[in-house]
Amino acid sequence: MIPYWHAPSIHLGPLTIEPFGIFVALGILLAARLLVRNAERMKLDPNPLADYAMWGVIGGVIGGHLVHLLFYHPEELSKSPFQILKVWDGLSSFGGLLGGILAAVIFFKMRKLRFNDYADAFALGVAPGWAVARLGCFAVHDHPGVHTDFFLAVAFKDGPRHDLGLYDAMALFVISGILYAVRDSEKLKGRLLPLLALLYSFCRFYFDTLRATDLSYVDARYFNLTPAQYGCIALVGYALWGLLRKRAPGTSAVPPASSGKTVGAAR
Repeated sequence: MIPYWHAPSIHLGPLTIEPFGIFVALGILLAARLLVRNAERMKLDPNPLADYAMWGVIGGVIGGHLVHLLFYHPEELSKSPFQILKVWDGLSSFGGLLGGILAAVIFFKMRKLRFNDYADAFALGVAPGWAVARLGCFAVHDHPGVHTDFFLAVAFKDGPRHDLGLYDAMALFVISGILYAVRDSEKLKGRLLPLLALLYSFCRFYFDTLRATDLSYVDARYFNLTPAQYGCIALVGYALWGLLRKRAPGTSAVPPASSGKTVGAAR
């Protein structure tokens, strides 16, 4: 059994830094670095990914907060309609994913670039970055599960429970290892993002069946499913489409030599 330990906040004068935020920031930095590195490895121009990073962060935070507020805990709106503006107060990882995807669609369309050319780089960057960010959930134990005697249970004050933040992080680290192991497979080129979606959706759907329902602040359920489980169903649909569709010929995103740019010039 894992002892219960809540990571302390860091106080810097009037500023308070929460441990969850530290892990999220580390996850974003790791994802951004790996996105650029994998784009370079694939001989793609990494500059759009460096420029997209801020779009992804902003879209992820807004999307994560809106999904948390509107689907997971709509009762919070009764406190104050201004709760919707407090984007730092409550985030959903699935909402963050949705916000990041919408930001990517808009960004790549504005840049007149094909997202599919960069999809593998996104999978190889997002999976480990997401895993690190989920360690923040484990650090503050904000996803308690049902009581259990499982050897990875955390000793909560009311007895040992599953800690779903830990399980999610572990699953994402394993999935990251799988993605890196098969990234050179010719059959999976251009299909790593759907593979990530498929593997994660099965893990997350199961983990959500372990969520606690006997606490005062639990996730909303719709027909006995959490919002994330509905998201998992949508991810499976996307994954099957992405894995089974006929792969279009790739186009190089490396800028021509006459443009005066060199790959990796900006990060």
